This record gives sequence, structure tokens and C-alpha cells, in this order.
Amino acid sequence: MVASELLSKINERRVLEFIQAHGPSSRADMARACGMSAPTVSKAAASLIRHGFLEESGLSEGFGRPGKLLQLDAKSANVLWVVVDSGTCWTGSARLDGEIAKETMRSFSTPSTYSELLLAIVRQVAEIVDGKMSDVSSRFRGVGVSLPGLLNTRRDQTVMSPNLHLLDGQSLATDLSLRLGLRCVALQESHALCVGERMYGAARGMDDFAMLDVSTGLGLGIFSGGRLLTGNSGLAGELGHITVERAGILCGCGNQGCLETVATDSAFAREISQILGAPVGITEAIETMRIRPADTNEVVERTIDYLAIAVAAVINVFNPSTLFLHGMLAGSDPAVFDRVLDEVKKRTLKPSLADCRILQSQGNKRLGAAAGIILALTDDLAPSMASFESGSLK
Repeated sequence: MVASELLSKINERRVLEFIQAHGPSSRADMARACGMSAPTVSKAAASLIRHGFLEESGLSEGFGRPGKLLQLDAKSANVLWVVVDSGTCWTGSARLDGEIAKETMRSFSTPSTYSELLLAIVRQVAEIVDGKMSDVSSRFRGVGVSLPGLLNTRRDQTVMSPNLHLLDGQSLATDLSLRLGLRCVALQESHALCVGERMYGAARGMDDFAMLDVSTGLGLGIFSGGRLLTGNSGLAGELGHITVERAGILCGCGNQGCLETVATDSAFAREISQILGAPVGITEAIETMRIRPADTNEVVERTIDYLAIAVAAVINVFNPSTLFLHGMLAGSDPAVFDRVLDEVKKRTLKPSLADCRILQSQGNKRLGAAAGIILALTDDLAPSMASFESGSLK
């Protein structure tokens, strides 16, 4: 009996994932593509419709008797997402296929206290539902949160956030869940980027790749053998806090000369700000690089050099098939990216580099936050077939 129920749930997951990947489809199309019998697909679809994941739409086109199409339920197959960063936060919604609803996207300056942050997020959600907070649980199935810093997944708590200390010791997913009445899942931002890239970006279908985030901080996400490496408590990937300058500047983590103080977009913007004598963000820093090359070339070269050290470390240690870079400086100009690659070649073991492609990421933290909750909700339905094939289910 238990085995039969589990098999039914696995079939539901397969049908839902097919719709997520391929859009509106007929039961016959899914049966042919998934190698499932027509009654099996119909039973799974009926359950998904009953629970608000799917709905029927128009008729299919093609040969034979037309069948009704199944699609994601427009009213309830949606999620909310939240991205928290040191300067700006974003909120919005997405469908269960990862499509971001652009009309719901909102941003606000990161508050100075945790209580203000929590209140601001709830206010943004209220705007998304036009003030009808009673509608939140009927319209959305959960909330995905992307967070900077060290997120202890066993305790569901940010134990330290070097670039945003208001999160230290806080459990944002738990607190949001209590206020919104929804399941909330928090992912460390580099891990969120990694999951988002695999589900909806350039890493679809990849089981072994690395995601190096060099934007605000410097973090690493690794998929190996089809599984995200998170470490004992979810704290894996903090490459940015390896010391590279013993007498370097003070990092938000409390140490001096950390890699993220010299190899990130924020590090580059800080140094350009010193040249200009006024604080600027990464967008203005990149524009300054373009119009004042003579004044900024030394800073550019130094940042690229340290970025190459970070990339080489990831390739030498983890031997990924592909490494994705997420950062504005590296992606600002093909010439800059090529300079990064040239420096990487000097610092990476040749056999490891020969096995690895280095590409710019296609995803972002918003997509990563949405992907986190969508994956969790899909896993709630049933284990994936890959879990059985890999033997990871005990």
C-alpha cells in the first residue's frame, strides 16, 4: 500500500515536471513522452488538478481526437520570492515553471535593522496582493528567500552575514512563514544562484558544475554528481574568506585580506570610489572604467588578477565540467572576460582547466530564490526518479 501511494506521488511529480518544462500539454503527449500509460497520466493529472497545481485549458491540435491541454493553475500554481542583499532587496512572484512575473517585481533599500527588513518584506507582499493579505495563502504556495552570509541549514539561521550583519543570528524564513502563513525556504545566495542556473539557466541537465558569485561578496555553489554540496551545516562554499593579503583591509567577517575584499564587484567599486573621491556603485564604476581607462587600468588589472586566483582555486579543487561566473565586472565587456580567462590559464592546473569550460551565468538571485522554493515544493510531492537511480534514498 505504501509503495503504491509513493508510486502515485512520483507519477504526479513526473507530470508536473513535464508541464513545468514543456508548457501546456495533452495527456496523450505526456504519456508518449514519459513512457507512462494513459490511465496513469490521467490519475496523476486529476490529483494535481484537485490540489491546485494544474488546470485544464483549450484543446490540443494535431492528428486524431483533440484532447484538453493541461497547464499550471494560473490562480494558485505560483510562489513568492525575496532577495536580500547589502544595498537593495527585491520581492516578487513567479510561476511554478520559474517564469518571473515582472509586473510584481519590487525593490527597496535595505533597512538598517532586522525588524524593519521583516516589515518591509511583508509590506511588499501586501502590495503584490493589492492589500488583500487573506489572499496570500490561496494565490501562493510558498516563499523562496536568497540570503547573503553563512546560513546554517540545520538551524535555519544566518549565523553570520559579513556584508549584512543585521541578519546575524536571525531566522528570516521562519519569521516570514509565521507572518505570511506560507512555507518559506531560505538558501544562501550562492547556493540559490547554483540551483537557479541548473533549473532554468545554462546549467540545465548538468550534474557537475560550479557557480562562482563575485558580486557583493564572493561565494561558491557546487553541483557534484547531481547534488548540491552544502557541507555539514550548509556553510560550504565560503571561498571569499580565504586570506590572500595578510595585511589587507578588514573584511566584514572580522579577518583581514579576505579574497572577497579584492576580487568582487563591490571591491572594484570601492577602489574606483577612492579614485573619484566619492562613493559609487558597480554600474558607475564600470562606466568610469570605460571613460577613464588610464586612471582605472591598474585597479581593473588587480581585480582581474585576484578573480583569476578564485577561479583557479575552484577548478583545481573541485574539477567541475563547467564554471559559471556571476558578476557585473567580468560580464561588462568581452575584452574584460577574455582578460580574466588569460589570467586563469596562468594559475590553473592544465589538466583540470582542459576539462572545464568557463562561462558567464544566465541566472540571477531573483531566479535563484524562486527556484529554491519551487524545488522544495516539487520535492514535497515525491522524491525524484534520480533519487532512486542514484541510490540516495534510504
